[in-house]
Amino acid sequence: MSIAPEQIEAGQAVYTRRVLTIYDFWVHGLSNRFVWKCPTQKIEALYHRHITPNHLDVGVGTGYFLDRCRMPSETPRIALMDLNPNTLEFCSRRLARYRPETYRCDVLQPISIPAAKFDSVGINYLIHCLPGSLEEKGVVLDHLKALMNPNAVLFGSTLLQGGVVRNGAASRLMEIYNKKGIFSNRDDSLEALKRALTQRFHDVSIEVAGCGALFSGRA
Repeated sequence: MSIAPEQIEAGQAVYTRRVLTIYDFWVHGLSNRFVWKCPTQKIEALYHRHITPNHLDVGVGTGYFLDRCRMPSETPRIALMDLNPNTLEFCSRRLARYRPETYRCDVLQPISIPAAKFDSVGINYLIHCLPGSLEEKGVVLDHLKALMNPNAVLFGSTLLQGGVVRNGAASRLMEIYNKKGIFSNRDDSLEALKRALTQRFHDVSIEVAGCGALFSGRA
C-alpha cells in the first residue's frame, strides 16, 4: 500500500484542541442524528454490549463513549491509541479516573507496543478517516488483531458511501470532508466492509443505520 504521509496527516489533523471542545455537540449531538442518521445511542449501545475490563480504544476522539459506558469492572484496564497527540491528551484527561495507558501510533503501520494483549478493541468512526480503499486500509484490522487475545472482540462503526442510504445532507457533507481530506471514504461500501471483516474475524455482525455501519467480530 502506497499512501502519502500528507494523506495520513490530513485525516487526523482536524482534531485540534479547539475542535475537540465542540466535537461532541457537532458529531454526537447533530451530525449523527440529522445527517448520517446513525444515532449516537446505537453506538453507545455497541460499547455497552462489547467492552471488556481489558480494552483498547483506537482513534479515540474525545473519549465520549468510554466516558459514558457502563464499565464491566470498577478497575478496568483502558488503553488509548491514536496518531494525534491532542486527542490522546484530551481523552486521557476525560478518563483520568481509569488511569489509561496511551500509545501514539499510526495504525496503518505494524504496531509494536510494550503491552499485554487486549480482550476488546473499539474503532469508532476511524475507518472512514483513513486514506485508501477499504481493501487497502483493511491492513489496520490485521495490525489490531495482532494486539488481541484469542476470541477477543473488535467492534466499532464507520460511515459508508456504497450499499447504504444517504440523504442529500450526508452526500454533500461527505463530499466536503473528502475534498478536505478529513474523510477518505469515496470507495467505502458495505460489501467491501463485510469482506474486510469476514476475511479476518469470525462471528461477524454488521448493522446498518443510515449511512453508518456498526460492526463486531471475534479474533
